[in-house]
Amino acid sequence: MGGSGSRLSKELLAEYQDLTFLTKQEILLSVHVVLAPHLVDNEQQARSGNEHTGKPIAENTNSSPLSTRAHRRFCELLPQEQRSVEESLLAQVPFEQILSLPELKANPFKERICRVFSTSPTRDSLSFEDFLDLLSVFSDTATPDIKSHYAFRIFDFDDDGTLNREDLSRLVNCLTGEGEDTRLSASEMKQLIDNILEESDIDRDGTINLSEFQHVISRSPDFASSFKIVL
Repeated sequence: MGGSGSRLSKELLAEYQDLTFLTKQEILLSVHVVLAPHLVDNEQQARSGNEHTGKPIAENTNSSPLSTRAHRRFCELLPQEQRSVEESLLAQVPFEQILSLPELKANPFKERICRVFSTSPTRDSLSFEDFLDLLSVFSDTATPDIKSHYAFRIFDFDDDGTLNREDLSRLVNCLTGEGEDTRLSASEMKQLIDNILEESDIDRDGTINLSEFQHVISRSPDFASSFKIVL
């Protein structure tokens, strides 16, 4: 279990710490507790238990629910041969598999969430780093400013740096659904968007920029606690 195949280098560990809101302990536990079982015989592991606590892996009460479950979720989506530490850090998981996760399946913005956090050239898959970034931003430790920044990017459907009427219309449709019984009429949609812009468009240019969006969000005390994904 302590072999080089189950460890992150100091440089990579430091990079993950810098790029996410996870602690060093959370990242190490993510790799050690979740990936290591794939590298050793299950029966031997059950007998020996966790080398740090003396307890079986499943009973390690010091493991972080976020990091442990996050890495387990990611690795469950990979073929068996890609579940070593080295292979998993290089792997790309297609959106359709990411979107099958129960934690994302019911989210009306799931496609946008994946697209915003994807760094692949085709924007159609997530690496482990992308997945870690996503969960970091949606964790309780991310600041309200970071959460509102990414919420703005998710709602900016055309990626032009502003929320225009089309973005707001798509946002509302995601929230209400587009079924006959829930979809707003054209006049209702126009009135709602007019009200949103009246409240949020401080410079009256017909769009909402990031600063204006964050100003509105700052008056919503429940935003940070609701903008999260619980694994």
